[in-house]
Amino acid sequence: MRVFIVLLYLSLMVQWANAQGYKAEIEPTACPLKIGTGVIAKCGYLVVPENRQKPNGRKIKVPFVFARKADADSTQNVSLYTTGGPGYSTISYISEINATSGFLKFGGFIAFDQRGTKKSIPALESPEIEEAIQRSYRENLNKDSLVLVATQQMRQRLSDQGIDLSAYNTVESAADINDLRTVLHIKQLNLVGISYSGGLMLTVARLYPEMVRTLILNSPLPSYVTYEEHGLFNMNEALDQIFANCDADSTNKALYGNLKKRFQDYFTSITNKHFTISYQEKGSNEKRTITYGKAELLDAIFARMSNGQLKDLPFIIYEMTNGRHEPYVKEVLDEVFAGNPGYTLGMRYSVYCSEQIAFANPQLVKQQEKDLPWFAGYPFNNVNQAICDCWKVKPAPLYMKEALYSKIPVLASAGDADPFCRPFYNRIIKKTMPNAQLLIVHNRGHGAGFGNANSDFLGQFLKNPYQKLVSNDPNIKVE
Repeated sequence: MRVFIVLLYLSLMVQWANAQGYKAEIEPTACPLKIGTGVIAKCGYLVVPENRQKPNGRKIKVPFVFARKADADSTQNVSLYTTGGPGYSTISYISEINATSGFLKFGGFIAFDQRGTKKSIPALESPEIEEAIQRSYRENLNKDSLVLVATQQMRQRLSDQGIDLSAYNTVESAADINDLRTVLHIKQLNLVGISYSGGLMLTVARLYPEMVRTLILNSPLPSYVTYEEHGLFNMNEALDQIFANCDADSTNKALYGNLKKRFQDYFTSITNKHFTISYQEKGSNEKRTITYGKAELLDAIFARMSNGQLKDLPFIIYEMTNGRHEPYVKEVLDEVFAGNPGYTLGMRYSVYCSEQIAFANPQLVKQQEKDLPWFAGYPFNNVNQAICDCWKVKPAPLYMKEALYSKIPVLASAGDADPFCRPFYNRIIKKTMPNAQLLIVHNRGHGAGFGNANSDFLGQFLKNPYQKLVSNDPNIKVE
């Protein structure tokens, strides 16, 4: 009987490989992070075609780490996590997996990168763009013009290497996840995503529903929304939450009274205005006079709309609206001149250009600035139509912009002060996924998470994904 089962399995694997036109493989490697005592880990690259429409063509390598406790079944209750961006490397942000690590208490855990990110081969790095942005500040030149030239140079360099930029997208990444599951001999996965990768996991559920046990989505961005058409509205709504919190909690009316109107009036008034700062790059003896404007100030504000810094925002906005910009602009410039951003911009361009910019209505994108004049001229994304005209990737298939109808159980969370992926996106998911449960977390930003030390929504959900969750925390609402 056992021989028959093995032969049947091998036969099914051959049929699967033939149906795909290729056979996904694993190339074992040393683990790129620390593995703790009592944990068994398998590390390597998933090797698949760059473009599955050309199964015999160029191959790419995508890294993964598959860990479990020594006494855990390697095929049951396995959760796969890949991070957001698009363009960030999952594995780069994990230094260690030990016996107490998050998802290991539920079963196995897979950390999986996305094709084109930093630890993948190839990685769509962007040194030309980074240098262009730094030069624009050093020499007070037009940033947009320099970035467009650098984009053309980067595209040419990657194309000369034979890289198919249209193959770095959500559909191919979803197929990567399914291929990894198959070669690891796992029937079903709990799929864990954050921000952009929340949309990636929804795409896996669309294309390979049989492999998905549950979806666990932290501040998700569904791929079927058109983000560019309401990016500024998202930011405005999150700031409204901050202002409402400030009005409710602050007793210092001299400092924070009417802060929303002061913010809107001030940032409307400085549209197209320029300021200067004396700035010294780290490691340099030379001070430069650098020009900045509204964009850098808003960048500093939204960089602080993370879970640990929200409480400081009212004071920072008070400072900015009274002309005290220097420490906040310096932080933005420090980030610019540090170089080597955490994401690969080439991969980000390919995904955004094919799946967002290609479907956005330019008139609606621009209308946001008319409705919200305090944001007029603010480039809320580092990908735009001009860049995509240079990048020249194929639009995503139309089904990617259709809502997903599915009975797969979902646990989704959102912070009510998230400026990027609003609770609105969670509710869009729930509308066509009846087994979705939402956690709306008060006074949390992007990456709201799934509760706190006093609540175990994640454990309850994974134990029984169809059971209704109940919150005893006044700051967490279950919908």
